[in-house]
Formats: sequence, C-alpha cells, structure tokens
Amino acid sequence: MSSFAVFADGTANLPGSLLDGITLLPSEYTRDGVPVTYTGDIEHFDMHSYYEELRHGANIRTSLLNTALFLTSFEPLLKEGQDIIYIAMSSGISGTYNAAQTAAQQLMEDYPERFVHIVDSHGCGFGNGMLAIRAAQLSKEGTDVREAANILDELVDHCCQYFTVDDLNFLKRTGRVSGAAALIGTTLQIKPILYGDHTGHIVSCANCRGRKKAIRKLAEKYSEKRLDLTAPKVYISNGDCMEDALKLKEMILEITPDADIIIVPHEPFSGAHVGPGMLGLFFLGKER
Repeated sequence: MSSFAVFADGTANLPGSLLDGITLLPSEYTRDGVPVTYTGDIEHFDMHSYYEELRHGANIRTSLLNTALFLTSFEPLLKEGQDIIYIAMSSGISGTYNAAQTAAQQLMEDYPERFVHIVDSHGCGFGNGMLAIRAAQLSKEGTDVREAANILDELVDHCCQYFTVDDLNFLKRTGRVSGAAALIGTTLQIKPILYGDHTGHIVSCANCRGRKKAIRKLAEKYSEKRLDLTAPKVYISNGDCMEDALKLKEMILEITPDADIIIVPHEPFSGAHVGPGMLGLFFLGKER
C-alpha cells in the first residue's frame, strides 16, 4: 500500500507506462485565444500538428496552475487520512510552485495531523518527471512521507536536464534571450545548450555552431555528468525532431550501451516557450 499520494502535472512529460502511483493535474493554455486543457496524455498528443502550428505563428499562451486547483485536488485525500507530495515545475520559470505552497500551508492549518510537501524541481519536462517517478517508488516502498520529502529535495540537484533549441526567437518571446542575441544567434546558426541551474532559472552553458555540434554537446554533457550505474534511465524529449532524438539516443548508447532510453514528444505547455526543434536530455547525474 502506498504511504502517501504523489502528484505532478502535465509538464512532467510522463508516458502512461511511467504513471503508476502518480496523479497528474491538468495544465491550461490558450491557442489563438481558445482555451485548451492538457491532461498530460503525452501518448495521444499530436506533436507534429502542435509544433507545425507554432512554426506558422500560432499564439500559445500558458498560465500557472492556481491555488484553487491544488486545494480541490488535495483536500479529499487529506480527509481520507493521506499525506501528499507534489512535484512542481521550477519556481524559476513559473508561479505554480508558489501557488502550490500557498495551498499546502492552508491545508496543513486545516488538517494539522496531515503533511503536504511541495518539491521545487528546479526543472520542467522530465526534470520534474524523474522526481515524480522516484516519489512514487518511495511511496510504494512505505517510506515515511517526511523522509521521502527530504530524499526528493536532495535529489533535485542530481536531476540533470540539458536541452538545445532550433529557433532562438521562441526564447526571445519569453525573455530568455535578448532580441539582439536572438538575431545574432539566428544569423550565425548559434545553438545554445541550456539547463536549469541550482536556482531553477534557465541559463546557457555552451554555444555551438550548428545543430550537429549541439546534439554532440548534449551527449558530452551526459558523459561528463552521468553516474556509474547499471542500465541507467535516460529520457529524451523532442519538439517534432524525432530524427535528432534518435541520433542523440545512438550517441548515449555509445557511452553506456546498457542505458534504458525513453523518447517522448516534448509536452505542449513548456513546448510553447522553447519551440519546435527543442531537443532535451534528462538523467540522474553527479550534479546539475
């Protein structure tokens, strides 16, 4: 029996095969002004159509998960006597973590015998998905919820997440790079390698001339940061660039032939900010 309930949301990028013991909360966005609810069903997400719309100028606006959603989702379980851990996307890129914290504080005042913990993943996509998987494992093992919370908080700094983008203008629109940097980078075919730092903000750790070098750099980051594990879990997400995802998989297998690699479409919520051509690599490592 699970010792506590585990929540994540659609940004965790988890396919159905990895959702055992995890409840996903819906994420909201608008497409050209029309509201869309994304439940996290990545296996039925039409990746090509979505990113093709972005390529042709679709206006996607995302919004944070609000406190009311957390209150209504968590309270029934607390009434039943369950504790809760929620894995939030990075506080450095979204207000969702703060909204969840507000709900947790209110609920623990209302149910003082219960415990609600919000993990700031300092990431997105599999950056929080990896933590949700581990949380579900800890719950199935019967780990005390407070001990599990400490384990997960410490694991945050070992969740490595590196990605590159094909079009810097998507990052420009969300303020991740300046207009001048986007123009120069696009002109010179500069492909940045980005990651979530220890504060959860997206920063650049390398710039590559051309896509092939950027993909190779992602594999180099894996080689540099990886733990010496048997059959390590490696996750790759892509914004409608499956060929590049398969190339990256080949490179990872050259480094660790027994790696268990899962490739999925990059979910639409954060995908609107990184754009088509996003290629992300996620794994547990020595440090971020």
